[in-house]
Amino acid sequence: MTQSYDELKPSPRVLLGPGPSDASPRVLKAMTTPMLGYLDGEFIRIMDGTVGLLRQVFGTANRLTLPVSGTGTAGMEAALCNVVEPGDAVVVGINGYFGGRIADIVQRCGGVVTAVEAPWGSAIRVEDVAAAVKSANPKLVAIIHAETSTGVLQPLDDISQVVRESGALFLTDCVTSLGGQPVDLDRRGIDIAYSGTQKCLGGPPGLAPISFSDRAVEAIHNRADKVQSFYLDMNLLEAYWSGETRTYHHTVSMSLVYALHESLRVVLEEGLDARYARHERNAKALVAGASAIGLKPIVGEGFRAPMLTTIDIPDGIDDVEIRNRLIDDFGIEIGGGLGIFKGKAWRIGLMGESSTQRNVLLVLSALEKLLADAGHKLEAGVGVRAASEVFSQA
Repeated sequence: MTQSYDELKPSPRVLLGPGPSDASPRVLKAMTTPMLGYLDGEFIRIMDGTVGLLRQVFGTANRLTLPVSGTGTAGMEAALCNVVEPGDAVVVGINGYFGGRIADIVQRCGGVVTAVEAPWGSAIRVEDVAAAVKSANPKLVAIIHAETSTGVLQPLDDISQVVRESGALFLTDCVTSLGGQPVDLDRRGIDIAYSGTQKCLGGPPGLAPISFSDRAVEAIHNRADKVQSFYLDMNLLEAYWSGETRTYHHTVSMSLVYALHESLRVVLEEGLDARYARHERNAKALVAGASAIGLKPIVGEGFRAPMLTTIDIPDGIDDVEIRNRLIDDFGIEIGGGLGIFKGKAWRIGLMGESSTQRNVLLVLSALEKLLADAGHKLEAGVGVRAASEVFSQA
């Protein structure tokens, strides 16, 4: 019996989870642009243009800036495996799931981790980083800017000053923040940063923008041994992405580069300041509406990432049932909790194209109905009204 395969027709979704986010029709259209060879002169010009756009969004003049072929985790691994050698001391801030992943990769590179921990939902304290740096004398300090598992936006300026005074390299994970909040690599003295294309940049998953300062590049060039990963070796990728004579390394996905190029154009056409303000306004309205219907934000005011809000699930409410009904009844995806928040919290992402007033009011209205159906006491329409009041004041 011959098996037949139907044309792909995935159901429409409003993506309000921790990523991916919705992509602009312009970005999806860009992916249909015809293929070029990986050393075609026209494609090299597109590569250079994409890098130029990336530098603007990263806030850097770093020569070694490029999109790694792979998701945000590939960016994380590329950032670490290029600078961490066996025996290197590395201070890692851990206040959620992805800080723990950084520590894991550092150890796989042979580095010696000194963990600076904070409770999930809290920011890393600068005085704790300073104490760890003084004790460990690290080569590298790694901090998550926006922790995707908790929705904490980590203040970076004071930590950056501590790191710079120590002489260590400063690495920040910007997977969830790039394009949604300022990262400002050069102003903050950040030596290494990486991100993903599928969140606030509003593109498809599959590339990891990354940038290295001249200090970080020098550390890579002065390694005692080769980078353990051929695929992620910046010495080789540098020759392909920015060498005077481009040298083949691997076949990149032209379609994803096209999409990133267009998504960065969309970001910069809106304007970075306007984009950041939009994310902040929509997050403020979401928190107001969620609080009104009894969904308390886990992260304290002043440390909330505007692109990802983590809220407590009320007692007696089934996490999976509500999320499944959101998809089945409304076509809305939100994220469940990770780690200690599994089954206890929801993560609502308002990233890039998904960060709109319409989506805020849509998810609040849907949650109101489903929570009421599940026996949660609330006044009909209270969440939408609270959010609408925020929008009316903007």
